[in-house]
Amino acid sequence: MRHTRIDPQSTPCTSDTITSCYGEQRYKYQKRRSMSGSQARSPEEQPQLEGRKRKKVKGQAEELQMESRKRKKVKGQEEEPQLESSPSEMDGVSDSNSEFTINVKAPKRKRVTALGTKIPKKHRQKTKTHPSTSSSPSQPNTSSSPITPSSSTSYALTRRQKSKEGMKQPHAVYMFEAVMSGQSALVTVVDDWLEDYKKDREEGLLELVNFVVQCCGCKGAVTWEMFKSMQNADIISHLTKEFNEDSTSYPLVVSGTQGRRFREAMCEFPLLLVRRCQNSLLYDEFLFSSLLVFLTGLADSQVRAFRHTSTLIAMRLMSAVVEVATVVHAQEMMTQRCLQLEKSKSVHQRATEKLEELQNSYNELMEHQEELRFLMNGLFKGVFVHRYRDRVPDIRTICMKEMGVWFIENPTSFLNDGHLKYMGWMLNDKEASVRLQCVLALQKLYADTSFISRLELFTSRFKERVLNMVLDKDHHVAVETVKLLLLIKQGANDWLTEEECGAIYPLVFAEHRVLASAAGEFLYHGLYTEVGQLSEREDDKCSTAFLNLLTCFFIQSKHHEHATYLVDSLWSVAKAELTDWNTMISLLLAEREAGQGLEDVEEGALIEIMISAVRQAAEATGPTSRLVGKRNLGVKIKKLQAQDKRRITSHFLISLPRLLSKYSSDAEKVSSLLRAPLYFDLEVCASTGRFEKYLEMLLSQVCDIMDKHHDECVLKACVRVLCALCSDCYTFSSLAERIVSQFLDATAERFTAHVFNIMQGTADEKDMYNAAVSLRRLAVFSSARDLTAWNLVDPCLLLLTYAVESGEIEQELMISSVVCAAFHLLWKKVNVSRAAGQTDKADLKTLEKQVRSFCVLCQRCLSLGQNLVRNQAFLCLCDMLVIFGQHKDLESASFCPDDTMRAEIASYVMDYIFVDPENEDSGQGEDEITSLQRRRNHLAGYCKLILIGVLELRAAADILKCYNKFYRDFGDLIKEILTKSRNICPVESAKVVCLSLQQLFSSLGEERPDDMKEIRDLAKKLAMSFGVNLQHIRRPLLELHKAGIQFALAGAANDHSNLSFLEILSEFSFKLLKQDRIQLLTYLRQVCGSVRNKALTMYEHSLSSGLKKTPAVLSDDTPPTKRRQVEGSVRSLHSPALTSTVVSGRTAHTRSVHYPTASVRDISSEPSLVDSITEGLSLREKDFEEEEEEEEDIYEDEDSDFESVNLPTSRHSTSFLEDLFD
Repeated sequence: MRHTRIDPQSTPCTSDTITSCYGEQRYKYQKRRSMSGSQARSPEEQPQLEGRKRKKVKGQAEELQMESRKRKKVKGQEEEPQLESSPSEMDGVSDSNSEFTINVKAPKRKRVTALGTKIPKKHRQKTKTHPSTSSSPSQPNTSSSPITPSSSTSYALTRRQKSKEGMKQPHAVYMFEAVMSGQSALVTVVDDWLEDYKKDREEGLLELVNFVVQCCGCKGAVTWEMFKSMQNADIISHLTKEFNEDSTSYPLVVSGTQGRRFREAMCEFPLLLVRRCQNSLLYDEFLFSSLLVFLTGLADSQVRAFRHTSTLIAMRLMSAVVEVATVVHAQEMMTQRCLQLEKSKSVHQRATEKLEELQNSYNELMEHQEELRFLMNGLFKGVFVHRYRDRVPDIRTICMKEMGVWFIENPTSFLNDGHLKYMGWMLNDKEASVRLQCVLALQKLYADTSFISRLELFTSRFKERVLNMVLDKDHHVAVETVKLLLLIKQGANDWLTEEECGAIYPLVFAEHRVLASAAGEFLYHGLYTEVGQLSEREDDKCSTAFLNLLTCFFIQSKHHEHATYLVDSLWSVAKAELTDWNTMISLLLAEREAGQGLEDVEEGALIEIMISAVRQAAEATGPTSRLVGKRNLGVKIKKLQAQDKRRITSHFLISLPRLLSKYSSDAEKVSSLLRAPLYFDLEVCASTGRFEKYLEMLLSQVCDIMDKHHDECVLKACVRVLCALCSDCYTFSSLAERIVSQFLDATAERFTAHVFNIMQGTADEKDMYNAAVSLRRLAVFSSARDLTAWNLVDPCLLLLTYAVESGEIEQELMISSVVCAAFHLLWKKVNVSRAAGQTDKADLKTLEKQVRSFCVLCQRCLSLGQNLVRNQAFLCLCDMLVIFGQHKDLESASFCPDDTMRAEIASYVMDYIFVDPENEDSGQGEDEITSLQRRRNHLAGYCKLILIGVLELRAAADILKCYNKFYRDFGDLIKEILTKSRNICPVESAKVVCLSLQQLFSSLGEERPDDMKEIRDLAKKLAMSFGVNLQHIRRPLLELHKAGIQFALAGAANDHSNLSFLEILSEFSFKLLKQDRIQLLTYLRQVCGSVRNKALTMYEHSLSSGLKKTPAVLSDDTPPTKRRQVEGSVRSLHSPALTSTVVSGRTAHTRSVHYPTASVRDISSEPSLVDSITEGLSLREKDFEEEEEEEEDIYEDEDSDFESVNLPTSRHSTSFLEDLFD
């Protein structure tokens, strides 16, 4: 049968349309079966057969009825007789001409119940004495209490127990309980249902339909009369009304273990059903055709539970039918070959019976294949075509996932452009889960090389969309897309151009580690494709070519500072090449002759890659930004890590001195190479003596590099290596100490000689340069090692004094002097702390004197015109004040800055930190980012001085003035100091806020409308920083308003120039409580008298906002108002359930209002009374006065009891049906 073109915009298929569609196609099939001799019973004969059976069992039924009445003894009513047929009475039901024969007399399979499963006695009695009520006269109610794993029993035991008690519960209930509980084997459930279906297929079908309805979460049931006389739309409409109000939660979306088990069972049930029926009932033209029509109707419902559950069952059913169709097709092809082989024989050699048997088998398989096509076509057109674009993402995901199964199981029928287009369309779905399922399905197709030829048109049509998905906002989709493109490149290399691959390569530098690893695998395949020796990785030339190509890629990527990211991305696939230390070292040591060897840029790139690989192997972790949470290395990984570190040590300890000797003149390459010793396993060097010679060579080489270079980056790298080798935990530390001490002695001696010449005035430029270089080396060493034994602080202080007074010393020497002296004083402080009170008092006085001299010199440097000196002096001064400024005891040295020093520091902050980048003249050649980072560090040091108490809290007023203007650059730092200062002293912090606004207001001129707007904007932002807990900020706000009113009224009697400040102060009024507003308003009117001003009127209005409809002051004896009680029955209100907003609105009116009284004069005379005012809330704008009063009631009476309010319900009304629809 040829597939027709599928129109995605076709109308939904109903049960009537599908039935009519099947009628004409099955006519010939039914006619052939009727001619073959099968005698199916007509519908007219069925009632007669049932009548004969009833008469035959009438006598036995009456006896069973009498026994049942004696046992139950039900009061006030009798149960109707229940007719049950015994196995011996069903002999005439078997149809010998049907595809299967019902053998009722055969003994039933023994069901083995789960050990330890037993229905509780209480539950059995309750079930026996309280039978469930039915929603219709002819059908018992299928609703039951939720089944939990603790209360559910095995399927076989439950069914046997129910039958013993004589209850007439439908089989669908037991099926649903077994599937929901997950404690029964689904094979047993399916087999038991098939036994019932073979006895009575109508009842069996009805049980299966009710089972589907219950799986949807519906409490209703379908009777046979409904199923026979009503259309599907009417049945579904009837079932819709059986939903409860909470129908948005149905079994398929239940979370937890029970929900997961149910979803797994629902995916497995259709598959087992089709497998059990694949040889008989799958082709009976009744069971699956009727089920298909019902599922199609449910899938077209507007109720999400119906659509979701029926779509899942239909799609899984489709997958099972596709699996069976594949098997039938294989059998058909094999039978056809056997038939052709038999026909090709001569007449004398043919076996007539065998030929006839093969022909009949082939015809039967053809009929089965045709029937399966009918089912697949009906499910595809009736369910998939309409649900793959459903508004619910889970439904679309199911459709795409199952379509991927169809492609793999039956590529002959489905792997064509007519079906692949749906997969391509859904790549643009807005839900990430749908796109992910599409990509995963396509991965399975491109992984099979036999499907490549069928995917050529699809690839050309949707390749652009797939390439764009590597930048998907969902990382899982992006990762799987990169893997899909790798499969496409491996399957057909010419389908992706070089430009398209080049758009994927940069993802190796992505922050998401999984995505970067997928891109690294794609890059690895691309590089080895160019090498052309992907299958010969053992060859040394292959590794060399790979490293050359990787180096070129790293250079062309223009991400030269991110070699660590590149190595981490390739680590999972190219670890062998990246840890080939011999090849890397040989490439670096090779001489550049006749076009051989690496270029200078290539050597630098390879060194970066090699050192990054060393770090990756030694630490077994990626870059810090790619780490999510704390990673605990396993035992196996730690063992591999130790092995890699030993290999690194054995390779680089021998070859690193030669590399340093070759690149000793290149500062950048030397700095990178000097990072390698930090990852050595130095225990290996300490345990064996064969590495001592190489250690001495390394130490000597590092000291020579320090003598050659004066760049700070090289000096710091050398100092880190020397300090690591001088550790006391290694046996070779004495050797390292001797070499380092010799180097320090020589450097300090040269510096002392140069300083003497400078102080004598006989030094030339060369002496100045050599002194600066020597002192820089000593300063870098002092940052990591205690150099107090060389007593460098006195020469440094002499140089600084001479430089400040004469101005003849270069700034490089001054910067080194400041740094070296600062670290010397810090190391002496550490030694004093370690001595724990045993330090001589004379030494403490000497230290205090040196600290005072150093701080004074740094203060004088702040006014110099040399930017580098000024910046370094400010940082060192802040460090000194942090360390020595907060210790004022006798056992440690301390220093307290005077007012002049505080003023100098504050002037530096305002002049050199809060400046526009366009107007800044740093003189350092810094870019904008570097300059901003430097200024942020300086501001952080100044804020630290305020918070630890070295500077007064009032000093923060200068910073707060710039909060609005420099919010983009320093907003987080200023907000942090606001928060910390409020934690230290809330009242003082509020006064500082007011002081900052007063200073800005005082700096205004006569023409100031624009400046006033800026100050008001700053006041708004500062007011929002107080938070929302009005009770905690009550006293600070009162002090702020008090300070503002005093400032506004300060001056002569007739001078009202400061009254405009009240306009700024009004921005803080919305945070005041109602009773505080009343008192402030009364106080303001008393002190102002007859003075009238626009700003004063605005401030009064801000205080009186929201007070018109409420009494000014309430007595303490005023009883709280009672809440309004809801009268009458609220269950008769036919309205939907209230939202939380309406509930909170109604609850707000039930609060009582109670204000304690306070004297108006007490606000200024007795501040202690502020604590007695209770909590309240007010809004700032006039337009929100009514809402303000409602919100105030929520906060004012916290001690009163909260009474529950009965809300109207939507039960027994029709409004709850709206919740069923999307």
